[in-house]
Formats: sequence, C-alpha cells, structure tokens
Amino acid sequence: MTKDWDSYIEEQIHDFYHHKGINCAIGTLKLMSEIFDLPLADQVYDAAIGMHGAGKYGAQCGLLEGGLMFITIYGKEKGLEKAGLVKLCYQWAETFEKTMEGIHCKDLRPYPFTPEDAPKHLCEPTTVKAVKLLKEFMERQVQVKLAAK
Repeated sequence: MTKDWDSYIEEQIHDFYHHKGINCAIGTLKLMSEIFDLPLADQVYDAAIGMHGAGKYGAQCGLLEGGLMFITIYGKEKGLEKAGLVKLCYQWAETFEKTMEGIHCKDLRPYPFTPEDAPKHLCEPTTVKAVKLLKEFMERQVQVKLAAK
C-alpha cells in the first residue's frame, strides 16, 4: 500500500508545531529525509535551529532554506555536480517565490513574530503547502536531473 504523503505531511507538521516545538526548517528536513529515505545527521538539524526567519528576525523563510539544504544534501548523495545543484537551488527558490508569493518570513506570516503567537503556530498552513511543494519539486525536478545524468 502506498503511503498518503499529503496526509502524513499535514499530521507531522501539526505534531512538530503543537507538541514537539520543531521549527519549519527542521520539520522540512525531517519530512524530506523520511520521504526520500535519506537519513540526516543530527548536525544538519542543529544547523537549522535558527532558520525560522533567521531566529524570528523575519528574514529568509526556513521553509525555503530547509528545502535548499535538503536538495543539495540529497543531490550530492546521488552524485550530482555542484553546477547542477546550484541550478536546482535557483529553480527551487524561483518555484517557492512564485507559489508562496515571497521568500521572507515576515512576508509569508499572517502576523509578525510576537511572544503571544507562539501557541497559535500561524505558519502551519504555509508549512504544509511549502513541504508538499518541495516534495513535488523533488519528484519533478531533482529526480529528472538524476535520471538524465
């Protein structure tokens, strides 16, 4: 039986935000690691600790950054060259920006970060949309590039 990844993504993101305190970048990495069967070292997750808008500063979105990290780790593991990885990162950023209508956390969140919004997890729907988009991007762009090499 094939796993319903869309439902699984929704469930896991809800759990990450409401029960485990996992940010968007780490959640993206964890889900992509599982979906594409590529275990990641703890240091990779540690590197993403502050990537939710640059530590809530509102800068580049952790969903974009987590995707960039996974694309390059996965692609390198599968033998893609640096130039191809850079092109894939460009394509992911372009796809993300067009679909999500921005790349900065402060533009994608319905409200700015405040201590009061912590339990509301305002980015949950945005995160679900972006992780599903990354899964599709990986299947469409990255897998095609791997098949062509």
